Amino acid sequence: MPVFAFALALLAAGPATDAAPAADAPAVAEEAPWPVGAPRDDYELVAWCYGALRGYVDLHDQVMPEVTRIESAFHRPGAKLSDDLKVYADQQKQARIDLKKFEAALNAAEKASARPINAVGAEAVVKGRGLWNAGPDVTKARLAQEWMSWTLPARCTSTAQSLEARAKLMSPALKANVEEPQAPADKPAAPADPAPKAEGPGV
Repeated sequence: MPVFAFALALLAAGPATDAAPAADAPAVAEEAPWPVGAPRDDYELVAWCYGALRGYVDLHDQVMPEVTRIESAFHRPGAKLSDDLKVYADQQKQARIDLKKFEAALNAAEKASARPINAVGAEAVVKGRGLWNAGPDVTKARLAQEWMSWTLPARCTSTAQSLEARAKLMSPALKANVEEPQAPADKPAAPADPAPKAEGPGV
């Protein structure tokens, strides 16, 4: 996975306004709750979400035998086990789609940054991935149950979308402020060789 870098301050939201909303303005939807333990700025949050989701995807092969056992033991009457297990396959497909979205947002932010802060992004990815670091006292059944019940925090997707949008808006402005390198001055033309002196007769 590429290391992501981004100057968070450059992608901050636009200036606040004191103007009161219009009376007929639509109500603003309530924001999704902040994931427990996640960083509080957008770039780091998306990196954290990437790490958490990457860990979820990587655990699939390890936990599926236990997930199959649990689903078989608590099988829904009248339902096919294959249908119940298909849910997890569908979730894997969606998770991979979301991973690409997060990566695109982080890459866009990196391109829009004035200076790299790759260490911050890398730490956030590791922190998110750490949600799945099960200790020695965690049984296979417990880990499978946690995996089965885990869902990607809603704030991850919405934050990734806004982060990428702001990064794409900021990138042209940053490029416009970069001074174009000056072309080297033309070298002065070398002086022409002096004409040879005419030699007189008998010389």
